Amino acid sequence: MTRFDVIAVGNAIVDVIASVEPDFLVAHNIVPDAMTLIDEERAHALYAALPPAREISGGSAANSMAGLASLGGAAAFIGKVRNDQLGGIFAHDLTAAGVAYHTPPLLDGPATARSLIVVTPDGHRSMNTFLGASVLFSKADLDPQQIAAAKILYLEGYLFDRDPAKEAFYSAAKMARAADRRVALTLSDHFCVERHKAAFLDLVASHVDILFANEREITALYDVDNVETAADIVAKHGLIAAITRSEKGALIVQGDQRIVIVAEPVVEVRDTTGAGDLFAAGFLFGLARDVGLARAGHLGALAAAECIGHYGARPETSLRDLAERRFR
Repeated sequence: MTRFDVIAVGNAIVDVIASVEPDFLVAHNIVPDAMTLIDEERAHALYAALPPAREISGGSAANSMAGLASLGGAAAFIGKVRNDQLGGIFAHDLTAAGVAYHTPPLLDGPATARSLIVVTPDGHRSMNTFLGASVLFSKADLDPQQIAAAKILYLEGYLFDRDPAKEAFYSAAKMARAADRRVALTLSDHFCVERHKAAFLDLVASHVDILFANEREITALYDVDNVETAADIVAKHGLIAAITRSEKGALIVQGDQRIVIVAEPVVEVRDTTGAGDLFAAGFLFGLARDVGLARAGHLGALAAAECIGHYGARPETSLRDLAERRFR
């Protein structure tokens, strides 16, 4: 019997979000519009240089689960923190959002992960991420019964940077398949795709039922120059693919179906951090509740629109209330 709509495996990170001018990126050698991995020394130095910032629990898949819970879904998360101050904040925030979280913390070793996110006036964000404790994740942290209790297992591509975590992905996918559950993967970032292309291709071909990517990620994965060609390749694999396209909305692909999802209107784009995470939340919720691909896509667009209207990657307004007003 299922207890959750979705259970996610991903990085447990605290986001530090600050508004900056474009010249701040140049002065501190920050790659625009990307997630760049940094070490602990760089994390401390960059943090010291930031203007006043907001600190909130984050992590791509954890954000998605917070969004899914806001829609009224039953969500769970598996990810590693240290038993330090930020680790406690992460656990509290996720649980308070209505997400089940029971992964034991590390008792020593690297600190809890944090992502230093700088947002320019155009709403674009650049992420500088110290992965810390989050990557010290292995298949020993997986509970087969917990994974079997969810309709969908959701895997975060960002966690692929260490072999034990990579092995845990395959183990989790096998556990889900053994329980006749579906497996979803987000490619997370085009730099992430370039680092792990062969492994991602293998995982997608052999273990994944639902794939999330933006235009740059999906074309990088298949070494093609346009989304339409990538969509044709995905379709041949028999997958459901949700390809996000920023202000152009999203393209949902399954077999011969190509469903165009128009972006929801936003009064003002404040921060694009987490837009893809929240799209995934709405789409996964829709799939888990069997509302159909088009409705699931519209739920994703609605959740993403709420997210980009404010700073931070988690909903500030009940997505369930928004969806009820939007689709009544």
